[in-house]
Parts: sequence; structure tokens; C-alpha cells
Amino acid sequence: MAEAYPPSVSDGSSSDNSEAGNWLQGDQDDGDDFSEQETVQVISLMDDKVFDDALAMVTYCKEKYGLDFLGVRDRLGLDFYGSIKLINFIRQKVHDGKPVKSDDIKASDLEDDSLLKPVLEDDALIVCLDDLPAAGAAAPQAQETKQKEIPAVDDLLQKNAQLQEELEKLSQQFSNYRLAVQQTLDQRWGDDDKPESSKARAAAPVPATNGTEKKDEEKKDDSPPEATYYFESYAHNDIHETMLKDTIRTNAYRDFIYNNKAIFAGKTVLDIGCGTGILSMFAAKAGAAKVLAVDNSAIIDKARENIFNNGLDNVITCIRGKIEEVTLPVPTVDIIVSEWMGYCLLYEAMLPSVLYARDKYLKPETGLLVPSHTSMWIAPVADEEYVTDNMDFWRDVYGFDMKAMQEGTYANCRIEHLPNAAVAGTAQCFRMLDLHTCTKEDLVFNEKWTSTYNSKDRLDGFLVWFDTFFCESRQEQVEKQLTWKQWMDIKGKESVAFTTGPFDKETHWRQGLMLIDYAKQPKGSEEKVKEGAKLEGEIEYAIPEGHHRGLNIKVTWGLEGEAGEKRSSQMWMCH
Repeated sequence: MAEAYPPSVSDGSSSDNSEAGNWLQGDQDDGDDFSEQETVQVISLMDDKVFDDALAMVTYCKEKYGLDFLGVRDRLGLDFYGSIKLINFIRQKVHDGKPVKSDDIKASDLEDDSLLKPVLEDDALIVCLDDLPAAGAAAPQAQETKQKEIPAVDDLLQKNAQLQEELEKLSQQFSNYRLAVQQTLDQRWGDDDKPESSKARAAAPVPATNGTEKKDEEKKDDSPPEATYYFESYAHNDIHETMLKDTIRTNAYRDFIYNNKAIFAGKTVLDIGCGTGILSMFAAKAGAAKVLAVDNSAIIDKARENIFNNGLDNVITCIRGKIEEVTLPVPTVDIIVSEWMGYCLLYEAMLPSVLYARDKYLKPETGLLVPSHTSMWIAPVADEEYVTDNMDFWRDVYGFDMKAMQEGTYANCRIEHLPNAAVAGTAQCFRMLDLHTCTKEDLVFNEKWTSTYNSKDRLDGFLVWFDTFFCESRQEQVEKQLTWKQWMDIKGKESVAFTTGPFDKETHWRQGLMLIDYAKQPKGSEEKVKEGAKLEGEIEYAIPEGHHRGLNIKVTWGLEGEAGEKRSSQMWMCH
């Protein structure tokens, strides 16, 4: 097994379009005259040992680890690009902690063009490939006997000409390699006015440089820290894996798009917050003529690769940036698709960005938002077992009172999926959002609600969730009090909607659980709500000061007809 891999090796994640920056946009002087550069440092394929030349490194790997790089290259008949793939294949295996044996490497292991992307940034071994003995040539011994005879001047001139020819060949190969990596990462998709195939881009000449061009200055990010954290949190695989494995969510988008190919065929689609590119690829497969995938997170780099690897780069253009700041290559779009929903629907405040894009880019008469409507629901909760396990637990921890640990636990909205048996009263829709007409101001509100309490147990709190609807036209409406299931029963089997509530399969959104802190409620309120009681009150959604992606939820409740001053109220924070 190889020793620890050098820390400069990438783990496969892209960030800020800089992963291949040194390969695609590195400083060049007078046609990449490598002979004038500083001495290279070649890192071992198997560990972190550094060598002054490639031959010494491959000899070391063969003698110490039994990895015969030249033997594998010759056995598989690899050319320059194949040798690059072999380098990256071995480095990725070692980085992943997997054994590498010369005899086990097959040609089929190197078929994936993604292996053209360097695993090790600024990999000097790739630059030095032509320094290695040609296929079939015997490698020179590490300690050769110096020749005593001085070569003739003509021989030296001939050798110099050969080296110059090889250098020019290497320079051209390296330029072509840059283009191959650019084709894979496709960093310029967002600048193209017309989507063109990767083959066409690969055939385009490499732009000449004279070494005097300045690198683009990085844009200064003036976003507040919490906004920066929001986008950074979506740069990692885990959150996207969670969302993709949420089949309720992902199947709903897929089914609506695939079941309505006539709506998408030939249209221009805008995907806001595209993530891995899954919704953009659904739209492209459904026949969209052009798809613009926008995301301000570094995940956009992975989306580009996903789209390229699935052969959809001639339809989908990836653009990194906030939708409020980027410039789209089209004045209007026919469809906006976005998975913008957060916990309790409005946490993370992504919907205002969708509404901004709607007002600026969506065709006003015929444009369609996917999804089109969302409804928000509230119901009382009674779950003694949950309260005992999660809240009362701190009062007796192996015989010790740790009530200090309870501080703040009642102040937070907990994201849980409760069993439907925990719902202790009738649920009510307190807000319906028609995404074609609602405004940013509609997302901060105070709504009335009512419920009939049907449990013999104490009222422990409230549960909030949302339903999502996919209408086929902007003229179609969804009645406020219809659940997702009732609406689908009316619409028919081809309709698409889903719920995040407790009466169906769990989604990654789950529900927002707000537990009552009776220590801060009026005396006697804990025993006031009995089975059969009519509850009424208000629910308020507000944005906390200094945290525009956060959400505060305040609930007021009491018995029907009870005076306002006798009612209870509490506010919870979503974060």
C-alpha cells in the first residue's frame, strides 16, 4: 500500500472554477518555452517523494512499489493523451487508498475522458512525459558510464535540432491538452450566445497568447457572512445527494417534465439554483431547445461535468452567479424551473430570487413557473414520548439535573418527521402562494388559523408543513383548502403534486415542529386545551433582523372566542 498522498491532491471536488485554472489559463511566455522555466519537481505516483526528473520517479516507483509505468504504457500502446489518463488514473487510485498493480490496469480503465482532468494540480509529470523513453526503448541505467569521446559539432547540432522539434511537439500537445480539459470542464459555456457541441469546440483553434494578457481580477464578494455560508453549504456533495435521494421531490419534477414534453419542446428554460444540473437535464431530455442553468455555488463546476458527460452540453449552458447579478444570453425565457423550497417552505429565502427572475425574464402572458403553487399548513401536536425523549431528558441524565442544557431548546423550530398519530387536531391551510402572481411582500405575513383539538393528551406544540403543485398553465388555479391528494384526485393520474406533511412518506424537508415552553406561558394554560376544544389563533412569518435567509415563526393560540389577552403566544427561530 502506498504512503500518504501529498496534501495538494484534489479530492475530485471543484470550486470556484479554479480547479483547472493553472492548466487552462496559466501564465505563458512566448509560446510556452519550457526550456527557460525553473527546474520541475516531479511528485511520485505512489507517495509524496519529489524528484528532479520523470525517469528517476518512474524508476523509483518500479523498484519500491512494483509499479511499472513505462511497462503499462507500452503494453497498452498509450499515446500522449492515454499517458495523461494513466497518470490521473493511478493518482486517483492512490488518493482513494486503493491498491495499484501494473498487471491489473486495463485499457478499459482509461476510456473515461474525465481522466484528462488533472488529479494533482500543476502535475509536472504531465509536462515531462516526453522526457521518458519512447515506447520499446530500453530505459537508461540510473548511473551510466560517462562517455569519454567528445561528440562532433555536427552531432550536437543535429541533437539540438531534434530536441527543438520535440519541444515544439510537446508545446503543441500541451496546448491541445489544455483544450481537452477545457472541453471537459467547459468553463466558457456561460459566455456562448449559441450552444455548440463539444466536438465543435474541440475543433476550434487554441487562442494565441503573447504573455502580456492580464488575468481577470476576481470579483470582490461583498455578501454578508451568512449569505456566503449559504452558497458555500451547497458546494458539497452531501446536501445534493440527500436531495437527489429524496424520491418524492425528484420524481415530482421528473414526472411533470417528462409527462409534459409538449410544453418543454423547443422552449427556452431557466433553472435557478441548478445544483448538480438534474432539473436542467430533465428539461433537455424533454426537448427544450435551450436550458440556462444558474447557480452561485461551486457545485456549478460539477454540473458542467455532469452535463458534458451525459452529452447535453449542446443544449444546456451553465452560468455561475446570483440570478440578480448575472447576464443571461437571452432576453426572455418560456419556463422557469427551480427547487427553491426550504424548511417550513420559506426558510433560506430563495423564493425572492425566483420572483426576481420571473419579473425580469419570464414571458408575461405564456411563461410557466415549475412548480406553480405551494400551500402552507398548521396543526396542533401532542407527542408525550417525543417530549420526554428530547426535552425532559436533560432533567435526569444518569441521576444528574442538566437543565442548563435545555436553554434555547424551546426557542428553535425543530425539523422532524412526526408520525401522523402525533397530529392532535384538524389541519388548516393558512397560506397559498401562486408563484405566477405573488410578490416578495407576500412572504412576510400574519394569518388566522383554526383547529378542532381531538387528543386526550396535553397540547405540546404545533406542526408546519407545505404542499407543492405543478400546474400545466399559468391560468390554472389551486383552491386554498385542497390538499395535494385531493387536488390530484380531481385532476387525474397525470397530475403532479407532493406533500412534506406527516400523512405521507418522509421528505428531506420533513416538518417544522414548534414545542411550547409552558414555563413561559400564562398559569393554567397547560391544562386549558381539552379534547374537542375549538382552537383559534394567528401564525406569523417574519425575517429576523440581520439574517435575511433566516425565518421566525410566531404562533398565537387560545380557545374559540377567548379574549386576546388570555391567549398564549410563542416565537420560534428556524436556522
